[in-house]
Amino acid sequence: MTVTSAANHAVVRRGDDAIAREIIANRLLAIADEMGIVLARASMSPVIYEVLDFACGLTDAEGRLVAQSNGITVFTGMFSDQVRFLRRKFAGRIREGDVFIMNDPYEGGTHTADVCICKPVFSGGEVLAFAVAVAHWSEVGGKVLGSLSPDSREIFEEGIRLPGLKLFDGGVRQDAVFEMLAANVRLPRMSQGDLNAELAAVRIADDRLAETCAKYGAEVVRATFAELQEKSAAISRAAIAALPDGAYEATDVIDGDGLVDEPIHVQVKVTVRGEAMEIDFTGSAAQRAAPINCSRSGLGSAVRAVFKAFAGPHQPSNEGWFAPLTITVPDGTVFSAQKPAATGWYFESTAHAAELVWKALAPLVPERFSAGSYASLCGTYIAGHNDKTGDTFVHLEPQHGGWGAGQSADGTGGLIALMDGDTYNHSVELVEAKTPLRIRQYGLDVEQGAGAGRQRGGFGLVREFEVTGAGTFLYASYGRSQTPAWGQDGGADGGTNYIELIRGRDVRRITRTPTIPLEPGDRIRIHTGGGGGWGDPKARAPEAVLADVRNGYLTAAQARAAYGVEIRGNAVDAGATAALRGAA
Repeated sequence: MTVTSAANHAVVRRGDDAIAREIIANRLLAIADEMGIVLARASMSPVIYEVLDFACGLTDAEGRLVAQSNGITVFTGMFSDQVRFLRRKFAGRIREGDVFIMNDPYEGGTHTADVCICKPVFSGGEVLAFAVAVAHWSEVGGKVLGSLSPDSREIFEEGIRLPGLKLFDGGVRQDAVFEMLAANVRLPRMSQGDLNAELAAVRIADDRLAETCAKYGAEVVRATFAELQEKSAAISRAAIAALPDGAYEATDVIDGDGLVDEPIHVQVKVTVRGEAMEIDFTGSAAQRAAPINCSRSGLGSAVRAVFKAFAGPHQPSNEGWFAPLTITVPDGTVFSAQKPAATGWYFESTAHAAELVWKALAPLVPERFSAGSYASLCGTYIAGHNDKTGDTFVHLEPQHGGWGAGQSADGTGGLIALMDGDTYNHSVELVEAKTPLRIRQYGLDVEQGAGAGRQRGGFGLVREFEVTGAGTFLYASYGRSQTPAWGQDGGADGGTNYIELIRGRDVRRITRTPTIPLEPGDRIRIHTGGGGGWGDPKARAPEAVLADVRNGYLTAAQARAAYGVEIRGNAVDAGATAALRGAA
């Protein structure tokens, strides 16, 4: 490697330099993280800057993911699909200075609210990479404020659909596209702000990649892209090869679709053959005339997230991890919906797809997978008139809940669902400062409890809002409302998700509901389920049961009934416990 001075910085000339490629690989991750920081700081929607409902990343020139920020897990497989769609649509017409916008669930997206901004990055007159930012906009039009009504039957009810358009063509701003967006959303200032934040994110990526190429050379950057893929693919193949060949199956039900309450059957078969894995959803229910469907890209992201948890949970994500993975599903299922099916609440079906694969693999790889979790994002919208500001507001947030127990550890309580990744809900202070809402209660839902087991499930949460202003309404869609989180290896099932709408002395239980008008003083009490337990509850260490009683997680009566542990005073009665467990 030789170094020469040029324009006050070092220009590195090297051939095959492993050190340079390692530096570049880490620099790519830093670029993706910087994109996320820029997007969060510049956005105007609390769901972006507070909840962090976005993801940023880079692909190579062919659309293969090479780096991604922490963020929404379900975006893991989207970037590649979206870039490949744009490459097909604009073949021969992608120019330096172009920026694209899209949100079509049937061309690599999830639902209309997740808006993708994509910028090709050039070096030496050729496409080197694509910078991608996807963020959830609070408003994209549609039949209801917030855009995603739980009773939509077709995608046309879910807001403006952007089929891959140029926002900038060769660097020239396409004013007509900006005007069209502003005219079709209820919160144009907020949506414009979020759009500008995404533009800033992809532009900073362009700048940082240009700096990287100036220092190391475009060919070494391309070689780094390829090496990342090859190394990750090798790790995945080795992880699969360590498993016994065979077919591993799981079934589940989705609790209604928002229009009907009937259970919806879903299933998966995971087949391991040598260094390859096939995940097959054949036999799952047909797509619904309701918005819980997901498209193939959503399914692919869900499966990839779980596969990554198996093959390499701690390493950065890129396309190479998924080289030995095949996903099979016929057209027209709830996991592979076809136009014009609604997909607004796609995260309900992707959550079940992920849980199915998780459930199939848990007995096979117990050191990596837990019992069942509360699963559903429990998406909750409270929207309408904000009498504090005189403006229209949309408060939307996912809810946290209980995860299943592991083979050697209790489940985690109050953690965001698998498919939402590195995200949060809103802080109490922000909610009360910016919306006509007051949070009256927020804590572990010990009353509902969690799945008993040698290792117990994590607890769900209870979060209660009080409406303080007029002109607001609620809508939501909660899965796992009837079928609890599954236990593993003899562990008990966990809890379920639901809302209690309290008006005076009237308490109404709801799970999937279109808009409900609210009145000042109404309380919205959200319950998320606890995770499933792992192993025989009677095998749980009595000291662990005692600790749960002392912490207020269990009563003495529950300790006796579920675990066969007798608590007297502030201690375990060893003789009575032995008798209880012997009788069991």
